[in-house]
Amino acid sequence: MSPNLRENWRIILLAVMVLLSTIAIFGPVGGDQTVPGANTANQTDDPTNLQFGLDLSGGTRIRAPLIGITAEDVELQEMENEEVRALERNLTTELSVSTQDLTIRTSANETNTVEVFSNNITKAQLESALDEHGVNHGEIRDGVTDQTLSETERTLDDKISGAGLSGGDASISRSATGGEAFIVVEVPNMPREAVKELINEQGTVLVVAHFPQNGSYRNVPMFSQEGIAHVGTMQRSQTGEPNVPVDLTPRAGDNFTNAMNTFGFTSPQGTTNCTYQSNPDDSGHCIYTVSNGKVVNDTIVEGTIVQGAGLNPGLASTIRNGDFQNAFQVETSNASEAQRLALNMRAGALPTNLDLDAGTTSYIEPSLAQRFKSLSVVTGLLAMLAVGAVVGWRYREPKIAIPMVLTAAAEVYLLLGFASIIGMALDLSHIAGFIAVIGTGVDDLVIIADEILQQGDVSTNRVFRSRFRKAFWVIGAAAATTVIAMAPLAVLSLGDLQGFAIVTIVGVLIGVLVTRPAYGDVIRNLVMD
Repeated sequence: MSPNLRENWRIILLAVMVLLSTIAIFGPVGGDQTVPGANTANQTDDPTNLQFGLDLSGGTRIRAPLIGITAEDVELQEMENEEVRALERNLTTELSVSTQDLTIRTSANETNTVEVFSNNITKAQLESALDEHGVNHGEIRDGVTDQTLSETERTLDDKISGAGLSGGDASISRSATGGEAFIVVEVPNMPREAVKELINEQGTVLVVAHFPQNGSYRNVPMFSQEGIAHVGTMQRSQTGEPNVPVDLTPRAGDNFTNAMNTFGFTSPQGTTNCTYQSNPDDSGHCIYTVSNGKVVNDTIVEGTIVQGAGLNPGLASTIRNGDFQNAFQVETSNASEAQRLALNMRAGALPTNLDLDAGTTSYIEPSLAQRFKSLSVVTGLLAMLAVGAVVGWRYREPKIAIPMVLTAAAEVYLLLGFASIIGMALDLSHIAGFIAVIGTGVDDLVIIADEILQQGDVSTNRVFRSRFRKAFWVIGAAAATTVIAMAPLAVLSLGDLQGFAIVTIVGVLIGVLVTRPAYGDVIRNLVMD
């Protein structure tokens, strides 16, 4: 490396990062995606890869608590895992709820809890059921555990991203006192009803053994998403029926094979007598694929049966011989249903639904959001022009002022590249962060210029480095103070304040690590010449 390149490597690094940001912002990222249910009437083609949140693109925001009640400090007297699961089954029978609507969470370090996810069960009923089984417990409160909140947030995020809804996400928000927790869902370019339909679907995919016994029919759940280890892509059988291949976990595979053998599905009659299509009321031995279903006391009480089919004779033979390899095909009636089930199986089922009646819903018209976007661009340009005018008036030397303004603009450009790379959906809070970064960035550059230029002539590199180091210590201390002050806002779920804090922190780090040192090299070249 030549001496000139070695001395100016910070400027080269800045140029390379600007180039990478250009690729991230304007480079091709694949084919266009059509967002199901999205409102595209007021959208325009965007030449960039930037994503915009509700404030700048329009869309729906829903904030609601989760349905559920929780018994705290449940004493399980050192029960083994199977005993806990037996208690769970007994409580579901006592309360007449499905196995999906009740869960016991055990922890070695934290208190055990019992959660019931149903609007039909009161705290008094849960307390009575626990007392009936001799289970001591603490307070029974409205709401769910933090683990359920986190699982719901993750599942909704997976559903939103799996549906191709660019810029949408789910997050956890808490009341000012911290006592009540909410799930906040934001989906740009999508109307209220479409978002409600997406998040109000619990997403359970239940495979049920339906068979006659003692003059009536039983419905025994065999596995749901929890028993699926891998989900394949939709395919069609030799008869053209769509299905989704899945790999079962060992436990789910054992449950499936035991049910098939125990309930007569592997017998010659069990593989041939499913008549669901022609006679659903007396359908024989069928495997039901149930969407958003719940089974209570051997009865399907909720959900939609999307397909009912008999056990394939070849698979029946494999199960009888003990050679079943936990590979199964979830059958559906049409391709769109198969795609939806595949999405739900990959994302997982929601532990419970959002209580939309107790929440709030807001919608921003895309046309209004476009105005916000235009005004944000104008505000940013005015901020840069104002900064340029003040700097030009102060130094009255274009060779000092112009690099300073360009360096500040490069800092904002790098932030946009960062936002594009991580898929950050820009909102008004982020725009406020960009403007704050412009102000703090130019302030630091003024400190550098003043320290170097106001102390007399710079005759050697040693003198320059000494003055630059002194200015950089001041800048570094100010940056550290800003990061420490903004860190709580960036970590806590405080809505728009979180976006502002994240942009400010990243902008400060980019400035300290990249743009400030690069501007130092620019000043050195100017004053040394």
